[in-house]
Amino acid sequence: MSAVLSRRVIVKPLHPLFVAEVTGVDLTVPLAREDFLAIWQAFNENEILVFRQQAFTDETQIAFSRNFGALETMEAHAANNYKPGHIAIMTNLDAKGDLLPLDDPGMVHRLRNEAWHTDSSFKPVAALASLLSARVVPPPGVGGNTDFASGRAAYAAFPAARKAALDVMTVIHRVAEPKNVDDPAYSAEQKKRLTVTHPLVRVNPVNGRKNFYVGSHAQEIIGMPNDEAQKLLDEITAFCTRPEFCYSHQWLDGDAVMWDNRCALHRATTFDKTKYRRKMHRTTVAGLAPDTLFATAPTTAV
Repeated sequence: MSAVLSRRVIVKPLHPLFVAEVTGVDLTVPLAREDFLAIWQAFNENEILVFRQQAFTDETQIAFSRNFGALETMEAHAANNYKPGHIAIMTNLDAKGDLLPLDDPGMVHRLRNEAWHTDSSFKPVAALASLLSARVVPPPGVGGNTDFASGRAAYAAFPAARKAALDVMTVIHRVAEPKNVDDPAYSAEQKKRLTVTHPLVRVNPVNGRKNFYVGSHAQEIIGMPNDEAQKLLDEITAFCTRPEFCYSHQWLDGDAVMWDNRCALHRATTFDKTKYRRKMHRTTVAGLAPDTLFATAPTTAV
């Protein structure tokens, strides 16, 4: 059983295999070291952390996220008006708060968020964590959820006889997804720079647990014919996203959800974007390569 690191931070499981709700702490103000360590421990154990009633501004969201390491600057694309920063905005609203037409380039680009993926797996140094803050949410029951799937729980349940072969495979990840209608959104330079390789099976350096590392950006396996590789990647992704390994988060005003991109897949669920309003702000914490990231806790918390 884990040692108690903070008397304020309370961690309550929301799913039998992963996901926990964290209460007792306000993330919009500087954290005490013991509170951050408790959150870091919960993050590594649970993959997905849910925080309620967090009144983030962009500035306080960035400040909290930096406790975990350096932040990524987003790639330039239509959804950020080719002016990337540390905040990515997932929304169907324009700058005035009006609904965008479905054929708006930013709306088309954001459709890729509805496929299972891990953030920035197409970068040489893939993301450690993402933090999504709910600013405007649809009413309950109409969609607009975020689904999560545990590549760690899936790996643990996968047939043992096949794991030895999978453990040594290397996968090519690309920013441009072959089946995505928004493929032209990225330049030739971006497509070349953002084609990278990662292990099919990753290891959390904090606890030694293995997980599958797949998703829509994972497209080829080194040394395997493309059709066979795609079939295997599809099989593993389908296994990871079986109902027993999934959690669907229905957003409430003020929710913030943080997830471990090293081991968890996620996707947005659709909703009537011509009727309901949704606006989410995301920060992404860069990882370190290889999987030696933070064998102990990061040191940036106060």
